[in-house]
Amino acid sequence: MPHLLVTQLRFTRSELVRCLEGVSDADARRRFEPMNCISWIVGHLADQENHFWVLWAQGQQGAPDLHEQVGYGQPPSTPPLDEMWVVWRTVTSAADRYLDTLTPALLQTHLEWNGKPFPENVGTMLMRNVYQYW
Repeated sequence: MPHLLVTQLRFTRSELVRCLEGVSDADARRRFEPMNCISWIVGHLADQENHFWVLWAQGQQGAPDLHEQVGYGQPPSTPPLDEMWVVWRTVTSAADRYLDTLTPALLQTHLEWNGKPFPENVGTMLMRNVYQYW
């Protein structure tokens, strides 16, 4: 049984999918500056999960070019919605392999990258991920 915070993330993901059901590609790619478009947001959420739960937690690369397209600090883009859903589903599926292993003790540990621990523990990163969706 997954940890309650993992269940919360999955509920949050399902709400994103539910709320965007029926949104056309044209509407999803429309920007209302200074905000990014909906398709960018879907990709950006995938990018965060890719970094947290696939790359940093598992040492794998689920979407190697995603960060350049929709990552933090990158210039605005209007990617196709169907492409962003494909990458989002791929990344979240890979992330779930790690998330399903989380226990209360593991939530208190710190992921490492390049030999250095992150200042936030896994539980804080998980809550940050949930809040990013909302």
